Amino acid sequence: MSGRAEIHHQHRDVTGGWLRPSVFGAMDGLVSNFALIAGVAGGTTNTKVIALGGVAGLAAGALSMAGGEYVSVSSQRELAQAEIAVERREIARHPDDEQAELAQTFVDKGVEPHLAAEVSRQISRNPDRALEIHAQQELGVAPGDLPSPTLAAVSSFLSFSLGALLPLLPFLLGARDLALSAAVSCVALFAAGALVSAVTARSWWYSGLRQLVVGVVAAGVTFGLGNLIGAAGL
Repeated sequence: MSGRAEIHHQHRDVTGGWLRPSVFGAMDGLVSNFALIAGVAGGTTNTKVIALGGVAGLAAGALSMAGGEYVSVSSQRELAQAEIAVERREIARHPDDEQAELAQTFVDKGVEPHLAAEVSRQISRNPDRALEIHAQQELGVAPGDLPSPTLAAVSSFLSFSLGALLPLLPFLLGARDLALSAAVSCVALFAAGALVSAVTARSWWYSGLRQLVVGVVAAGVTFGLGNLIGAAGL
């Protein structure tokens, strides 16, 4: 019989660097380009102008999302690495103090003091393991599992592009008005929201309807603005 405890359940990955930028990128691409295309369509019936606006919105938005994610995650990673380096130096210079500090964190979590001291002593025998535990307890990060800026940027670029392509595609295929693009966008908005419910506690219909409402409101506002500007001849 194995001495290891059996694990009877599994958790989904909540720390990976791909989920947030992928979901946010797809939603942002779909909503922003649907709204942009609706705004342009409100001001002109020229499908070439509408398509050009959609292509420009896709390219600019995808590059902006990717660049923003790369810089943001890089900064977050560099800050974590700097703080981990501080913790590494403290463990090397003041091992007894750091061991006592680690023991106290276990006591604060409800472990009896003598047991906390023994656990801390055993962990501290391995400096790398001690660093990992200190970083997790004090910084909330794992030194070997920091988010990847490249992964976040690529995820954002691809997901935004995919989302932004959906309302644009009917015009690229020859659509003459906004109706088909709006229909595709509404279906995609609801489907995207429903898919998000797979990694949240919300029901699929609530998530789908919420995303649909957000997208339709955004597109409606920009369509109205485009219509006013077009009517004014600006």
